[in-house]
Amino acid sequence: MTCRLISGLVASLAVLAMPLSALAQAPSGKVSVVTSYAKEVTEPIKKAFEAANPGVTLDIQNRNTHAGVKYLEETKGNNQVDIFWVSAPDAFESLKAKSLLQVYKPKAAGIPDKIGQFPTNDPQGFYSGFAASGYGIMWNERYVKANKLPEPKEWQDLAAPVYFDHVSMATPSRSGTTHLTIETILQGEGWDRGWATIKAMSGNFRDVTERSFGVPEAVNSGQVGYGIVIDFFAFSAQASGFPVKFVYPSVTAIVPANIGVVANAPNKAGAEAFIEYLLSPEGQVLMFDPKIRRLPVNPAVYSKAPAGYPNPFTDPRLNSMVKFDVKKSETRNDVVDALFDQMVTFQLAALKDATKSIHAVETALAKKDNAAARAMLGEARALVAAMPVTETQSAAGEIAGAFTGSKQKGARQAELEQQWAAFAKDRYAQAKAKADEALKLAK
Repeated sequence: MTCRLISGLVASLAVLAMPLSALAQAPSGKVSVVTSYAKEVTEPIKKAFEAANPGVTLDIQNRNTHAGVKYLEETKGNNQVDIFWVSAPDAFESLKAKSLLQVYKPKAAGIPDKIGQFPTNDPQGFYSGFAASGYGIMWNERYVKANKLPEPKEWQDLAAPVYFDHVSMATPSRSGTTHLTIETILQGEGWDRGWATIKAMSGNFRDVTERSFGVPEAVNSGQVGYGIVIDFFAFSAQASGFPVKFVYPSVTAIVPANIGVVANAPNKAGAEAFIEYLLSPEGQVLMFDPKIRRLPVNPAVYSKAPAGYPNPFTDPRLNSMVKFDVKKSETRNDVVDALFDQMVTFQLAALKDATKSIHAVETALAKKDNAAARAMLGEARALVAAMPVTETQSAAGEIAGAFTGSKQKGARQAELEQQWAAFAKDRYAQAKAKADEALKLAK
């Protein structure tokens, strides 16, 4: 047998062997995904991905962002999850810091470095943006018309007396997207002014829900007039025929929703295939699906967008929004959530009582001004706006360090939360008393 023949046989055997080698790396089997997205959002993507990748099955596990992070932390010794898929970039920063993600830099082309004012992907490659969203206000047009209510444009608008008991929002401690909304206001307006805005509009809340989905559902059905939501809740509701509108306040941010491969993923090849699919033109066009309605990160696919669809790459207003600092957000994440719960969620009745009295004074002063009453009104508002923690303290080790989740720090966390709750209860009671006194002068 000649050398040339032997070489040919070896080459042929190598070619025959290649599919077997490639098969070992080809995506197949189950890809386990932990996500905060509802089934209405994930199902169209799951169906399309599985059709494009025969032999691969997406196992979708729905958990809110905070619960998803905690789950990965608790199961890291025997991880069974391949993909983490949520909107909040600070959740990914937390997982990255705890070595719970692994690097994967997608090969998909046409994705720019930034969307709006925010980097599309983690510079180190631990997670990637697949879509983007902003935060704003949605409302039910029929409800608004029936109750003769105005259309808001800014967060501060929702603090007006006319909106009392007509607004709903999820608690940021249970919703990653709501946390981003609160953090965006704090970054856009500053700590003190931001909290003043948040608490002023919170005094008009009908309720604070545990589920972010509960807010758009209530607005869609007309149970409440206005909801503070991530934009795709409103866009998908509009596409489904609900009589709702949405506005981005000037203080908001366009932030990528992200996806990343979990450290020690049992099906790494399948996880990478899913990310590539999401970032492919086919996957990006899926973002326009009526049940999804996200902002794609590939500018080229906007040519296929529905009429009037927001485009963060061409709309100057969407490009001039708050430059969100994910590091700042991640550093004080738990502190901000705890402050909101202790000042708003668990004190909503007291906050609403104080707010209602303040509104009564405003109404009386509009009819007949009184300098002394107006001064007292300013004092009442300041009492509502007062915070027990400064911005510097919120990220300092003494306070932020108490929210690590360890048993050792748990007692200090509970102590701080009790102090903040007592602070809020006292200030709101003082504010109501001051407003009630002002009202007597104003009449």
